[in-house]
This record gives sequence, C-alpha cells and structure tokens, in this order.
Amino acid sequence: MARSGRKIPEVNSSSMADIAFLLLVFFLVTTTIATDKGLTLTLPPKADPNQPPPDITKNERNIFKILVNSSDRILIEDEPVTDISGLRERVKEFILNFGKPSEEYVAIYNTLPAPLKAMSKKDPASSDDPKEAVVSFKADRGTSYDIYIAILDELQGAYYEIYGERVGLTADEFRSLDRKKPNEQEKYTIAREGIPMNISIAEPTKIGE
Repeated sequence: MARSGRKIPEVNSSSMADIAFLLLVFFLVTTTIATDKGLTLTLPPKADPNQPPPDITKNERNIFKILVNSSDRILIEDEPVTDISGLRERVKEFILNFGKPSEEYVAIYNTLPAPLKAMSKKDPASSDDPKEAVVSFKADRGTSYDIYIAILDELQGAYYEIYGERVGLTADEFRSLDRKKPNEQEKYTIAREGIPMNISIAEPTKIGE
C-alpha cells in the first residue's frame, strides 16, 4: 500500500499568547472591583477664613452629649458608662421628649403612632422638640475605630427606628426605600417630617486619658 504524502494539518499557535493577553486586558477593564468606601457622611463646607464664626446659642437641655476618650471610656450626659447597649433607646427618648413644643410640634406629636408617643416624657429639663434636639458626639484622636463606628451606628439607628415606625417599617426597611419610586419617596418624606437627623460630630481632639 502506498503511503500518503499529505502532511497532517497543524493548528497555528503562534498567536495564542496575543489572544490570552487581549482576554486578560478585557477582564481587567470590565471587572468591577469592590472597594471599602468608608463612612458615607456629608460634611459641611469649609468655613470662610475671612468671616467670623457664626454665633450659635442653644439651651443645654437640647443637646445630648456623648464623649469618648483615647482609652475608649465613654461619657453619656456626663455619666460614665461601660457599654452602649442602652444608648439607642436613650437617644430616642431624648429626640421624642417634646418638653416644650411649639404648636407646629404639638401637631407633629399628634401624628406619631402610639409606641412613639409613649416614649415622650415631656420632661422640661430635656429637649423641647425633635427639631431643637441635637445629639453631640465628640471623640478623642486616640479613640478606636471600632467604638467610634459602634456609637455612630447607634445614633443613626435611633433615628432610623423612629422614621421606620412612623410609616410601619423596620429601620432596615426604611433604609432600603427606593426614593426613585413615588410611593416609597412618599413614605420617606412622611417618616422624616419634622424630625431632622440632628447628629453633630465634632472634630476629634486630644481629650486625654
């Protein structure tokens, strides 16, 4: 039998390296890499050095003070605490105190569901109304990141729980509202009406041990 003189065809692999390189570039360009964005806070604009600082006056009863030193020791309303387990409820009671409300805030109070009304102690030594109530948080430059975030989460959580309960939602459900949808935007607006999130975060300083 005569042997065939035809050569067996071979796959040209000379360009495989180029193809692999192009695929690598493609995946690098199109892949979304998750990054830690840190805290999403809206900071106030930088003060104009040519303008004197504004003269701010507020009654002490309308300020709920939280202070953390470099050793993570916590003062809440000038009282030392060993943990923050009860902080959220204390902040909610402060916000909803209605100690000296205007007519506008009497009307706001009347719109609250019964569980939120029950938190109102109407203590004249505490906040006048939710608009006047300010939660002040000040940390030391040496305060640990973990305790800073934990306290901030409790403060924001207090407001989110109030907002959610006003419209029959949990705090997580309120935070998940899609404000692009008209019905969910309406819930968001109703929940926050008359109760702004007044959390004042002071610039960290060297408070001491």
